[in-house]
Amino acid sequence: MTFTDLCHQIFSLSIEQYHTTDNVDTPINNPYTVKSIEYYLYLKNWIDTVQWHFEDIIRDPQIDPVEALVLKRRIDKSNQDRTDLVELIDSYFFDKYKEVKVSPEAVINTESPSWAIDRLSILALKVYHMQQEVDRTDITEEHHTQCETKLHILLEQQKDLSTAIEQLIIDIEMGKKYMKVYKQMKMYNDPALNPVLYGKK
Repeated sequence: MTFTDLCHQIFSLSIEQYHTTDNVDTPINNPYTVKSIEYYLYLKNWIDTVQWHFEDIIRDPQIDPVEALVLKRRIDKSNQDRTDLVELIDSYFFDKYKEVKVSPEAVINTESPSWAIDRLSILALKVYHMQQEVDRTDITEEHHTQCETKLHILLEQQKDLSTAIEQLIIDIEMGKKYMKVYKQMKMYNDPALNPVLYGKK
């Protein structure tokens, strides 16, 4: 099994398990060994899945403004958790390949393995929800056709991204590419860096 095959398997499980309740307050029930890469991949997709539904809820035009503010805070925290987890998964790759002899001609990739996996996780959600649209029975033929076309495009993107991730991992293993763990330095969450927050002191 390739690494992206493992990702697809775990992401599918996470999405299916979330939708057994389809509730953003459902407690996570991660079936994998704590601190294993499988555990982190499941957690990553679970965060993405919950946030997907946060984003749906907050776009309700009838949402109560007070509830919307509470939800916005939850989205902010979710975004920070997502970023922290991506960096943690990159640390896994960095540690795994730290002994690789890097070629003098090696180049750095435009994004790290984990940020590409982040996109793969989101694509899994897009595929799942577009499939739901295709399967609806209360839609017009035109809507069905449009969603089916979009689903095929998403599946192609998923395949292409998986291939690119596998190639990146091979290149890192062979020393053709090297990676760094970049910190996102999100300033708006830091009371010492956000002027709206430190200005209140």
